[in-house]
Amino acid sequence: MLDTSIVSHRVAIRAGAGHSEKVGVRLSSLIDSCSAAQGCLHFALQRSLTDDDVWVITGSWADPSAMNDWFAAPELNLFSELVTERLVASLDFQTFATVTAAQARTGYRAEEVRLAG
Repeated sequence: MLDTSIVSHRVAIRAGAGHSEKVGVRLSSLIDSCSAAQGCLHFALQRSLTDDDVWVITGSWADPSAMNDWFAAPELNLFSELVTERLVASLDFQTFATVTAAQARTGYRAEEVRLAG
């Protein structure tokens, strides 16, 4: 049976020209603490196979509350630091809810999830 309480996030980061390696090192600092966060089911940092400047962070969470707690974690200040230091050209935050086929057909929307973006 599909667990519709599971939510996820995706952060796409485009490093500024010449800064991809430095951005990757900084993003890697999130892996251990976020993977160990309460309610974290999966957390990954990935680098594009076709564009060395693109990084993606994905996470799956047991419920919206766990994901929202992660959004409030102090280590996420890293994203504002990367912008302030002009190391990234763009950041795109997205959040997702797991839905059943029936919910998708009826235009389901998860109201209790904090929206990123």
